[in-house]
Amino acid sequence: MHQLAIALKRKGYQITGSDDEIFEPAKSNLETEGILPQAFGWFPERIHPSLDAVILGMHAKEDNPELLKAKELGVNIYSFPEYIFKESLNKTRVAIGGSHGKTTTTSMIMHVLKQAGKKFDYLVGAKLEGFDQSVDITDAPLIICEADEYPASIIEKRPKFHFLFPHIAVITGIAWDHINVFPTFENYLEQFEIFIQKIETGGYLIYNESDDVLNKLVNENRRADINYYPYTVPQHSITSGTTTLTIEGNQKELKVFGNHNLLNLNAAWLVCKQLDIPAKDFLSAISTFTGAAKRLELLAKNDNTIVYRDFAHAPSKARATIEAAKQQFPDKKLIAVFELHTYSSLNAAFLKEYEGVMEKVDEASVFYSKHALELKRMPELEKSVVDDGFRKKGLKVFNTRKDLEGWLGGIDYKDSVLLLMSSGNYEGINTEEFAKKITG
Repeated sequence: MHQLAIALKRKGYQITGSDDEIFEPAKSNLETEGILPQAFGWFPERIHPSLDAVILGMHAKEDNPELLKAKELGVNIYSFPEYIFKESLNKTRVAIGGSHGKTTTTSMIMHVLKQAGKKFDYLVGAKLEGFDQSVDITDAPLIICEADEYPASIIEKRPKFHFLFPHIAVITGIAWDHINVFPTFENYLEQFEIFIQKIETGGYLIYNESDDVLNKLVNENRRADINYYPYTVPQHSITSGTTTLTIEGNQKELKVFGNHNLLNLNAAWLVCKQLDIPAKDFLSAISTFTGAAKRLELLAKNDNTIVYRDFAHAPSKARATIEAAKQQFPDKKLIAVFELHTYSSLNAAFLKEYEGVMEKVDEASVFYSKHALELKRMPELEKSVVDDGFRKKGLKVFNTRKDLEGWLGGIDYKDSVLLLMSSGNYEGINTEEFAKKITG
């Protein structure tokens, strides 16, 4: 939300905003732009009939006093994606959806378009090298949107990606997530069916046909008025820990690796192809892509130890990250720490979805914080329930930072790859410092 506020201010709009708490880096970013609220809290007197619009973030509750005042006065109220669509009515809209790989695929497309000198707006869920914002709204003729399935706002419960109406749509894969919103897998699947129906007539659906669930869903919901471009893992080779990609007879070494990244890359290529980027130019640009923040992000390495941080939090994401590391470094010991941090992953009923995820890990541990359970107002979670869910022989389960640090401190990291997988922070562990310590 604060990135959108900055983008709209830079476009020339008069922007004000409210929140009951603002943390870093949002606080400093807003202050630098001169739009940090003078006081935190909700001030309904700031809402008046001459406002063009109120844009509602997910943090606001239904009884928010400013929201109630806006409703009373009949001021236009938009969720984040509804407003993005309003700003992009006259643009070519590209929307990247799917249960996993959205951020990376979006980032890859942005990276290539920037290298190609194309003007475009964007909305992406991570910090990306070469871009000072994660949202940009200008007068560009094209917008690239990471399009997720989470509800748009407290008063608009439909998924965000139902509001973008893309000309070019991507679905990277489907794996049940957000069980607090979509209590059954069938309900979750339905959201993607609706997304396909939202593609503009004459548009394009680029989808991962190697995902059986997605392939079935696409074939059962085919439209005669859009174009279909299925993709799988592209032609490539791996030599001495480096992946070389081949597209239309052109070859380039990559800085990213793993089948999940190759799938993301193929989706990005098919989008860029529709945007008139030649294969040679795409490969030249993508060969310099180092990844989005916290997506198989290299923290530190020496001659025999490599440490990666990854945002993986859902079963499909963790599995893909582990398989990528095992495929790229088959002769190294694989050590993994996975943090249960999201509502879904901390739910005892959902833990069975993680069965087999850690199978290829040589030394595996799972961490969860009692504090995270308290914040989410969830019941206590027994270690035995976690162990039963993962069903990994030798798995270590920890629910205190001290115990996790003790385990990490006792491991031999010679000839190994360490994966730190979390959407949290292991109750405050500085992973960058730890990575440098064991590789220094």
